[in-house]
Amino acid sequence: MTDSIFEILENKKLARDVYCMRLSGDTSQITRPGQFVNIKIDGLFLRRPISVCDAGGNVLTLIYKVVGEGTRRMCEMRKGVKLSLLTGLGNGYDTSKSGDRPLLVGGGVGTPPLYLLAKKLVSEGKRPCAVIGFNTKDEVFLEKELKALGVPLTVACADGSYGEKGFVTDALPGDYTYFYACGPEPMLRALCDAAHTSGQLSFEERMGCGFGACMGCSCKTKYKNKRICKDGPVLEKEEIIW
Repeated sequence: MTDSIFEILENKKLARDVYCMRLSGDTSQITRPGQFVNIKIDGLFLRRPISVCDAGGNVLTLIYKVVGEGTRRMCEMRKGVKLSLLTGLGNGYDTSKSGDRPLLVGGGVGTPPLYLLAKKLVSEGKRPCAVIGFNTKDEVFLEKELKALGVPLTVACADGSYGEKGFVTDALPGDYTYFYACGPEPMLRALCDAAHTSGQLSFEERMGCGFGACMGCSCKTKYKNKRICKDGPVLEKEEIIW
């Protein structure tokens, strides 16, 4: 974990209430897809945890949804603003278990970490496919970017306004060797019931410190209590207690 200063290069709207922030800074502590950063926002006591969408060289890409005061302030920030970020947080996804054709499943703003994961899997010679789900057409993002990596992609919208009508579990392919997922807990639970392989799931959880000291995000697993920020946010399907 490192506390570093990053400078905003770009902060633009992608979809309804969803923004993409690109920053310049030291990304060397981000070593796995699925890790997150914790952003200090002036005037607010707790930092805001945001999943890493992409990282390379000295450029960090974050995609976030405006859901409260912290993210509302973030969406108003402009190019040149400097922010304090804790980087290298969380365990991230383990790609060694994926097999040749892993499935990536994202729900809403659970989709961003799957972009860096897809890049890594492709670089390892794997052939990932993806299903991403949203409520409606004007919430869809990262479709073109994932397709540009050569990843076969299905978009599902609950209201049928774009792509497949229904939830991600209605659009799962039949042929995959393993799955990786990130999204709201009801989606993750439904996916575990529907999937025919093992997999890894990234959980969204309210956090205090973000690095395991406060124990505020602890959850019970089949083996022991784990801290989502430190021992997670990625857990394996077999250890989860619903």
